[in-house]
Amino acid sequence: MRRCSTRANCSACGNWPRPAVPAPSSRRRPRPATRHARREHGDAWIPAPVSTRLSVNLNKIAVLRNSRGGAEPCVVRAARTCLDAGAHGITVHPRPDARHIRHDDVLALAEVCREYGVEFNIEGNPFAPPREGYAGFVALCEAVRPAQATLVPDDDAQITSDHGFDFARDADALAPLVARLKDAGCRVSLFADAGSEVAHAARIGADRVELYTGPYAEAFAAGRAGDVLPAFAATATAAQAAGLAVNAGHDLSQANLGAFLDAVPGVEEVSIGHALIGEALYEGLATTIARYLAILSPR
Repeated sequence: MRRCSTRANCSACGNWPRPAVPAPSSRRRPRPATRHARREHGDAWIPAPVSTRLSVNLNKIAVLRNSRGGAEPCVVRAARTCLDAGAHGITVHPRPDARHIRHDDVLALAEVCREYGVEFNIEGNPFAPPREGYAGFVALCEAVRPAQATLVPDDDAQITSDHGFDFARDADALAPLVARLKDAGCRVSLFADAGSEVAHAARIGADRVELYTGPYAEAFAAGRAGDVLPAFAATATAAQAAGLAVNAGHDLSQANLGAFLDAVPGVEEVSIGHALIGEALYEGLATTIARYLAILSPR
């Protein structure tokens, strides 16, 4: 079978093993307290059997909606579909130019996450100034109070996030923003490159780092994952030694996720959007969520 140029993320290529798909649960959360669940943040119950949690990034749903105007496809309906299928949370990355997720989407999705008792994760550049239609990242988090605020150093003109913070340079500027977010009740995660000085993130009060996995996805697609995975594993270990939990995200897919989790210890959460939504075009959201949950099941 011919492989396409985007085989790392393409479910049509057939060049990666498919896990068995568990039947999606129709049961909605919040779930009752049992020995199979534990509290991590606020009132959100997190099922314990899955060691790494999946937060679905809905930006691409909003891109499609905004390309035509109107309300379809609906990000709220997409969120409910993902959560009904078993996803553990929802992620958005609202940008100042409102190219995809808008302020009203953030408010609506926060309500959905509260209804389901799952975590809401808002990503963004904490240094981007407010403007019409955009209150500013920290102000938005203070208004919505998501379970997690993930700080990302992306410029307005960037198509997508492509690097983590330079902690030696940025730590002092980040410290008061981290404090404000924690005062608002948010767990704070900072976007980090493999090999970065993550101990600085702990020093300024962050709770987690999110490993920027774009370089890993590129290496995986080129057959060179083994060249970069040791750096990711070492950075995760250093973060955990500093008291930080570890998340991961960017260009993770069904094809490359399992190998990453096998090599990098103790990843608490992955946020996946671009690949997951692309895969769902072929297989449907509920089936795609089920396939990710099968990969994430205790390894």
